[in-house]
Amino acid sequence: MNIQGVDILVEGSGPETLVMLHGWPDTSALWNDTVLALKDTHTCVRFTLPAFDAKAPVPPKSLLEMVAFIHEVVQQVSPQKPVTLVLHDWGCIFGYEYAATYPDRVGRMVAVDVGDHNSRALYASWRAKAKWGVFSYQIWLAIAWQIARFLGAPGRWLGTRMTRYMAKALRCPSPLADMHVGMNVPYAMKWFWTLEGLEGSANVLKTLPTARPMLYIYGKRKPFMFHSDRWLEKIASYPGSRVAGFDTGHWVMSNKPEAFNALVKEWLGQP
Repeated sequence: MNIQGVDILVEGSGPETLVMLHGWPDTSALWNDTVLALKDTHTCVRFTLPAFDAKAPVPPKSLLEMVAFIHEVVQQVSPQKPVTLVLHDWGCIFGYEYAATYPDRVGRMVAVDVGDHNSRALYASWRAKAKWGVFSYQIWLAIAWQIARFLGAPGRWLGTRMTRYMAKALRCPSPLADMHVGMNVPYAMKWFWTLEGLEGSANVLKTLPTARPMLYIYGKRKPFMFHSDRWLEKIASYPGSRVAGFDTGHWVMSNKPEAFNALVKEWLGQP
């Protein structure tokens, strides 16, 4: 199906519907192996985030517009039953906001490598080197988006070069050829308040870890974490929830696909 110009891929016909959201600088292809592992037992729904698909350009959406878009997808693919969100990176941030806005439409969540992104506990856990590391790569991508916005075709060329440079430096496993500067809009939202920014987003540490069962998976081989210890503690204390750290980087599902998919399948199989 196609919703607001975005192709929605639906595979499998299991009783539980999984809605998968990727992050930067990926596309729906990030979930290829996971869908292959789960489509015999679940209905797997995925799409490339608006503004992320260079072949089918869709204007970027604000946080509120993104939540409304996800809701339209959920209502189409599972009108009667809550869905399970499977999230990574910026997909976590958008998915968390959706779960906070429409709590009755989300039964449980699998979240990968981004936790309480807007909590004081996370910021306090970072040392100066980590704070600089987070700021430097994010502001680079945000500036690239601004360059493309104001300089037209030459700006888009330069912004895409900057995007691919950073993706390569961060060892992103997705094909560089699929990456472009339009994918950086979430960072422009964060640092330049583009599209009304992210200031109104829910504090996920307060609202989500004990709102519903969650499987939180993260890579341990990184210079800094995208979650606090309090986030892990709250998740681990909630019945049915689980925390698992892998000896990988940020893209756990790509670095160790077999182990990742086995864990997700096992957890989803629990009542």
